[in-house]
Amino acid sequence: MLKQHLQFKLAQKLSPQQIQLMKLIQLPTQAFEQRLKQELEENPALESGKESLDTEDDYGDTLEGDLDAETINTDDINIDDYLSDDEIPDYRTQTRNYSPDDDEKSIPYAAGVSFNQYLMNQLNTIDLNDEEWAIAEFLVGSIDESGYIRRTIPDIMDDLAFTQNVYVEEAAIQNVLKIVQELDPPGVGSRALDECLIIQLKRKETTPSVELATEILEKSFEQFTKKHYQKLLQKHNITEEELKDAVAEIEKLNPKPGGSYSGGNKIIEHIVPDFSIKIVEGELELSLNSRNAPDLHVSKEYNNMLEGYKQSKDRTKAQKDAVLFIKQKLDGAKWFIDAIKQRQQTLFITMNAIMEYQREYFLSGDERKLKPMILKDIADTINMDVSTVSRVANSKYVDTPYGTRLIKEYFSESMKNVEGEDVSTKEIKKILENVISEENKKKPLTDEKLAALLKEKGYPIARRTVAKYREQLGISVARLRKQI
Repeated sequence: MLKQHLQFKLAQKLSPQQIQLMKLIQLPTQAFEQRLKQELEENPALESGKESLDTEDDYGDTLEGDLDAETINTDDINIDDYLSDDEIPDYRTQTRNYSPDDDEKSIPYAAGVSFNQYLMNQLNTIDLNDEEWAIAEFLVGSIDESGYIRRTIPDIMDDLAFTQNVYVEEAAIQNVLKIVQELDPPGVGSRALDECLIIQLKRKETTPSVELATEILEKSFEQFTKKHYQKLLQKHNITEEELKDAVAEIEKLNPKPGGSYSGGNKIIEHIVPDFSIKIVEGELELSLNSRNAPDLHVSKEYNNMLEGYKQSKDRTKAQKDAVLFIKQKLDGAKWFIDAIKQRQQTLFITMNAIMEYQREYFLSGDERKLKPMILKDIADTINMDVSTVSRVANSKYVDTPYGTRLIKEYFSESMKNVEGEDVSTKEIKKILENVISEENKKKPLTDEKLAALLKEKGYPIARRTVAKYREQLGISVARLRKQI
């Protein structure tokens, strides 16, 4: 049985303009510049630079009524006539005022040589027969970007048979593999970490410490990785000083030989700070990167187009379509300019609230003075939504007297100390880091002992919490921090 009934429903929906504004707020400086460039290219009614003359802002006031008029009888509007400027001489539109402006403007980039091609170039200098060459080429193609061959010899033998139609014994592959492992950088073509380090040691000048280091890796690799130094001293019948020298030789080696090769095509990323905080006469001074505040204005030519339309008494259908196009572009340009201004205001207000909230830290640089701060704290302060604060914090950088950092790094949860005060988890992590840096490396502190020390300092946290913070700081367990 079908029934009809009315239902009232209240739902919050974002307009397309609001969605676009949120996307603009989220963009960091470099991405914003690309978005700005794209908008300038797509909308001819939007222009950059300072406006020489004031343009009318009421272009839409009488437009709607004019479009409804039925007296459209004259010729089409020629948009090119409105865009042309007879006062600009031809030479002004030419490169260096004398040559046609049709030169190639693309910027050349250095292609570089890939890691695989770098190895193949070395392989070309070695005298190999056809079978050896096929094996060597396949082995080089199997080397990953770290410089390792992560496959077993039997697997490689099977792949050579099925994909290259090359049938060889494992011994033949082993022989060619030794040739590949002689290529640069040292250690390339290894199948495991110990093999990689041993190859590098054998390339070095022979000394007692190098020989001992090689022996340790060949015969006691597991004890070495677990830092069972006492067992190594007994097994190899050596002194503590000799072991220390051997370990120093191993620590100089590269565990990822492929990572040392850039080939001239390494991409260098530059961070462009969105904000800058300076201390001027004991007070904090916040500024927004000027690249986030471009000079934009509505095209004067497009406003003149509308003026020409308004003065025309009779209009055709083509004229009406042309004016609708012009109005659409003008509306888009005006909205984009307003959105940029709103973006600037939102960024500045949000960062200023963060700076004031963490005033003690920004004045001193002492991370122990970072207050617990969550997104809602700032959102409540500036009367904005938490998602807006998140968009600013997650993708923007601030340049401070203590370095350039991502804004979201200043946010942290809170914990209570023994006095019942709220302290930032960042403060606890900093203290934990300091305690570990000052420990006796011959007997590093376990997580349980670290928890006990933090409790003595007034931070009662559990052992598992210490382990979590230690991992977040990138610090190894006690056993792996042990030194001779």
